[in-house]
Amino acid sequence: MNIYRSLDDFKSLERPVVTLGTFDGVHFGHRKIIQRLLEIARSIDGETVVLTFFPHPRMILHPEANYPKMINTLDEKIELLKNVGIQHLIVIPFTRDFSNLTSSEFIEDILVKKIGTKKLVIGYDHRFGKDREGSFDHLKMYGPQYGFEVEEIPEQDVNDVAVSSTKIREALLKGNVDVADQFLGYNFKLSGKVVKGDQIGRKIGFPTANLYVEENYKLIPSDGIYAVKVHIEDEVHGGMLYIGNRPTINGMTHNIEVNIFDFNQDIYNQTITLEFIEYLRNDEKFNGLDELTAQLKKDEINAKKVLTGK
Repeated sequence: MNIYRSLDDFKSLERPVVTLGTFDGVHFGHRKIIQRLLEIARSIDGETVVLTFFPHPRMILHPEANYPKMINTLDEKIELLKNVGIQHLIVIPFTRDFSNLTSSEFIEDILVKKIGTKKLVIGYDHRFGKDREGSFDHLKMYGPQYGFEVEEIPEQDVNDVAVSSTKIREALLKGNVDVADQFLGYNFKLSGKVVKGDQIGRKIGFPTANLYVEENYKLIPSDGIYAVKVHIEDEVHGGMLYIGNRPTINGMTHNIEVNIFDFNQDIYNQTITLEFIEYLRNDEKFNGLDELTAQLKKDEINAKKVLTGK
């Protein structure tokens, strides 16, 4: 997949088949649109182009608002779009100046002059341009004038899979990773750099890798204990993950720390990826470290059962 971080880097194609949107999650609903994009491209011997934006428009236009976090980081979204077979991905830097483009300017300057769109596929009720004034009807009106066709994926086709980014976020924030994973079509992942902790886990026999997630817009699932797969470079290990404030020791910070099974290597400053498999239990306050340790032993048994299927 060719990736363009600016419209200026994109070289026009002969028969580009285009879709646009934020595609947070690249979930089953999004893949209805992408599947149609791929079908059309094959039928006209064209090339698929996805136009997306970063940062998310609401981060720029309403930074003060308490909006939901994103399911994917930009790098995760790029990898997912690559895996579904997209040939060209244009990541437009979203700025306030860009947000002031009218819908007609967006169509003429970007879809036509920059990309040379021959066929445009959009999800139902997609809006674009300044104040979200542009619509499917707008595109149909301008299409003949500029020589492109537009196809809207009907609401029923997208809703048949009963999935949305909002539903996925809600599931993750309740710890329902199995539901989120079904909607996504893959296991939710979280990446971070391993940083120094206070070594309490090591003292009670459960050393943990503490994660720092650099992308502050990335969604962190509900507090609790999870069975996870831990990706370290090319290796995959089992583990149990803790997310929470460590109430047993009156913790003051929100921690993300994973106990990696049968692992004893120095991975400080490395970036690792957690693949969420199952939510095991809520975060709890125990009466001291002995009680906490006893529970962690049970958690380890449960996590290994989940990961091995035994």
